[in-house]
Parts: sequence; structure tokens; C-alpha cells
Amino acid sequence: MTTPFRRTRIAAAVAGLACAFGAGEAFGAAFALAEQNASGLGHAYAGGAAAAEDVSTIFYNPAGLVRLQKMEVVVAGNLICPSAKFQDNGSQPAAFQKLGGTGGDAGSCAPVPNMYLGIPFTDKWSFGLGINAPFGLKTEYDSDWLGRFQAIKSKVETINVNPALSWEPTKNLTVGGGVSWQKLKADLTKNANYAAAFAQGVGGLVAAGQLPAAAAPTVIGAAAGLQSFVKVTGEDDSWGWNVGILWQATPQTRIGAAYRSPIKYEVTGNVEFTNPTAANLGPLPPTLAPVGAAIVGGLNANPALANGGVNLSVKLPETANLSIYSEINKQWDLMADLQYTGWSSIKNLTINRNSGVLLSNLPWNFKNTWRISGGANYHYSDKWVFRGGIAYDQSPSNDTDREPRLPDNNRTWLALGAHYNWTPNWEFDVAYAYIFVQDPSLNQNGGSAAANGLVKGSYNSSVNIFGAQMKYVFK
Repeated sequence: MTTPFRRTRIAAAVAGLACAFGAGEAFGAAFALAEQNASGLGHAYAGGAAAAEDVSTIFYNPAGLVRLQKMEVVVAGNLICPSAKFQDNGSQPAAFQKLGGTGGDAGSCAPVPNMYLGIPFTDKWSFGLGINAPFGLKTEYDSDWLGRFQAIKSKVETINVNPALSWEPTKNLTVGGGVSWQKLKADLTKNANYAAAFAQGVGGLVAAGQLPAAAAPTVIGAAAGLQSFVKVTGEDDSWGWNVGILWQATPQTRIGAAYRSPIKYEVTGNVEFTNPTAANLGPLPPTLAPVGAAIVGGLNANPALANGGVNLSVKLPETANLSIYSEINKQWDLMADLQYTGWSSIKNLTINRNSGVLLSNLPWNFKNTWRISGGANYHYSDKWVFRGGIAYDQSPSNDTDREPRLPDNNRTWLALGAHYNWTPNWEFDVAYAYIFVQDPSLNQNGGSAAANGLVKGSYNSSVNIFGAQMKYVFK
């Protein structure tokens, strides 16, 4: 068969698959990071907007800055180690593909560092600077797993630079605010079902009378199992702000409220396809080999599978906190926190090529969430403080739209920590938290079971967090 291959027919065949190759999964589940210090980790970040125990209050409530008596610096880090092991319960392979394995453990440890500097320049004014990472995710499956056409690697990183000012207008009231410059970077990979697109191209030739129907199974079989590797990268930077108020209700009790604005990104980046070539086809009779090569050439020249620039708009959510911190007696402090996160800012993600051609329009239907926490400090001695806390954290995802890039669900935190006053200038914190994740279920085909397969089952998920912090107070 030497009839010239009609590329326009293959273009039509693969146009429907292009949506499955997009980058929208970067924001497929909750990925806000509460871990902005280690001192708060010990009591599950209860009372965050009212505690103001050190200069890391810049992130949780900048009004607490004015409580500083001297210049201080805090350097902290948390090692976040999620585990997400998929358990198959009826998954189906994509067209012309093997099913594959369960992906191993999609979680891996990632450090989240942060640093803060506070400078009181009068008894009523303080300046602070915080550098941290408010959002992030990292998951990676085995490259041959059954959901490889929906996700393999997902990595999203942010860096946030947050200068702030705090003022004490009255004896028992402080206010504060700051601006945030935030940069986001994303790196996402998955496979694309090249064999299915190839088979559609064969079908187009049969429909046009350019290939006998009896020969179609042989040609399709030569491409069985072929896959493209798809990598999407993107980045942007944007601005936001945060404000807070702190009221010393009694000599022993503080009440704080804080708000962080949403941040809107116009992410720009690139999509890169590593496509098979004619050399990757299985053996074909001499009369059919040119047909297979022509289909591969048409697919690889099609704009839907071409490298190029992409862009998308996304608004990361606002947060609001109400906290209380109370010194019950010389040994015990109790604290509680209620946090609202406006995840409904992410409903749909529309990804376009820079040419203006729609690449993907994906519904996420995130819902707004609440987090409630309670904790305690026990002052064992002048040197040691022991901490503990518990929290319940809602997920914005739902069973219908949940994606394998981050198998998230409602979580329960249990946390412990210890604080040590080494000298009047040096203080140290260590903390640990274990997060029980309600088993997330998944029933997702990414819009097309033929292109992406059906990933159906549930995850056994949990998170371990290890935190350490150093505080230095200048003389």
C-alpha cells in the first residue's frame, strides 16, 4: 500500500486526545502547606494567629511582631514524608495498552525550609521579613503504572517573600500587615496513549478506502503499547498581602485574627512530547510498512502532539484564621485555632497553547474548607517546654474529580514537640506530627477511558512530618 497518507485525517483523530495531554493536574488536590515553622508543629499549629511565640508570627499573624523585645532570627525546616500506596479495585487499561502495576509509593520526602527576621525599631513598631513556601506538592509513580496516562510525576514549588510591619496603637491591641511576592514553578509528567491515536489514524484510512479493512488489525497491532512521554513545565510570580490583629483580652489570654489574600497566577511554560518513531513499530509486511511509517509521520507532525508554549490562569486560595492562646497557670498554656481556606477559587482550569488553541478545560470543583485544631504547652522547667496538639483538616477534593497527582482526603493530625532554652540568646525546637489520611477513593479516566484508562481503587495514605527550629535573640 503506497497511497499517500492524509495528515488531516489523523489531525481529526487525535484532536480529542489533546485534552488528556495537558498540564492542569498540577492543581489537582489540596497542596497548601501549614508547616511554616517548627515551634507551631509541636501543637499542630493550634493558636497560630494568637501565639506569637517567635518571629515566625509574620506568616500566621503579623500583628504579633510588635511583641518582640529584641531583634531575633528564626531558621526552621520541616521534612514532610507522605505515603500514598494505590490499591487496585477494577482499573481498566487504556486502548491497545497493558494495564500496568499499582505504581509503588507515590509519596516521597521533601524539605520545606523557612526563615524569619524581626527588628523592633521602637516600643510600638516592629519590622519583619519572612521567606517560606506556602504551597507545594510532590508525587511520583512508577513509570509503567496503570495510571501513567493520567500522572507520573507532579512537582509544584513556591517561594514567598513577605516583609511586614506591626504597630501597637493601644496597650492591649496590636495590628500588622505585609505584602507577599510569590513565585510558583511546576514540573509535571505523564504518558500519552500513542497507540490509540495510531489506531484512530488507521481507522481513518480504512474509512477513506485507502486501506483494506482486513489489513487494519495487522497495522494496529504493530503499534500496540506505544506511548509518548509528556512533560509540562511552567512558572510565574505574583503579589498578595496579609493582615492581622491581636488583642490581649486579659493578662493571660490573647485572641488573634489573620487573613492572607488569594494570589492569581498567569502561568506560562512549555509542553514537550517525546513521541515514538517508525523504528518503534513492530514488524509489518513489506506492503504495509509504508502505511505504518506514514501514520507515525503524520502523528508526529500534528500540532496536537507538538512541543510549544502553554499558559493557564489560576487563583490560589485566601485563608482566614481565628485563634486563642491562654496561659492557664505557670505550667500550662492552652490554644485553639479555626482556619478557613477559599479553595472554591479553583473550579475549572483552562489550559491554552500560546497560539490560542484550547489544550484542556478540566473541572475540579474544589470546595471551601475548614481546619480546627487544639493544643497545649507544658512548661516543665525554665529550660524545657513540651508541646502537644491535634487537628482536623478538611480536603477540598471530591470523589468524582479526585486525581492521582495528589490523592488527598480529610486528615487528622497528632503532634508532639519540645522547646529548649539553651541560653538567653539561643532557643531550639523539635517536633513531629503524624497525619492520618482518610482513605481516598479514585474512579478517574481523565475524560477518556480509551486514551487514559480507568484508574479505580483506593489509597492507603499517611504523612510523617519532622521539624527542627533554631531561634537567636540578639543582645
